[in-house]
Amino acid sequence: MQEFAGKRVIVAGGSKGIGRAIALGFAKAGADVSICARGAEALQRTKSDMASHGHRVHAASCDLGNKTDIERYIAEAIQTLGGVDVLVNNASGFGYADDDESWARSMNVDMLATVRASNAALAELKKARGSIINLSSISAYRPSTRTPSYGAIKAAITHYTASQAAMFARDHVRVNAVAPGSIEFPGGIWEQRRTENPDLYDRTLKSIPFGRLGHPDEVADVVLFLASPRARWITGQTLTIDGGQLLGV
Repeated sequence: MQEFAGKRVIVAGGSKGIGRAIALGFAKAGADVSICARGAEALQRTKSDMASHGHRVHAASCDLGNKTDIERYIAEAIQTLGGVDVLVNNASGFGYADDDESWARSMNVDMLATVRASNAALAELKKARGSIINLSSISAYRPSTRTPSYGAIKAAITHYTASQAAMFARDHVRVNAVAPGSIEFPGGIWEQRRTENPDLYDRTLKSIPFGRLGHPDEVADVVLFLASPRARWITGQTLTIDGGQLLGV
């Protein structure tokens, strides 16, 4: 499948888990892809895996909680790729508690990184009539005593996605989001909870009608769809990817 051949994709937060799956999905589909993250080892491993598909790749260290770092990275990625057709805002600071540290981390990494990366790439996205995909969460849809800061910021991203879509529609830039449910992968939050908080893991597992947690590839497939011409008449939407977790059946 080469439906993104010649397209240029930036994945902000693309070295592990969902971000890695998204970056590899675009690379497999023929795109030139740039990723950033803080961890050098995972970053280089993902870069190598993307390069195996034979297209141009770029990877750079970036603190997505830092405005200067984001602007530097986006400019470097655009220069390397020759522009940008798709921007994926995937970063999360995983601030969960109801304290200043968690709120600040969620605001800086989840929310402001989305704002800053989008604004830094916007001029090139307008030239390309491109697409932005933001990462929200099903935590945005319901109150939580366990993750109040994370859920509230993800709800803000869902709202901001619709606002971006309205602001950029006349420039033919589409903006959508995905809201994953509980996604498990090696080294991820849910793998940790399986051993560190098995009661929570089991309750969550039982809440999903299909009887398992999701996989990063299942999120990546939806992101690629939203960025593709097949979704050319979709903007301002947030698609839930949770295997029915919110159904409560």
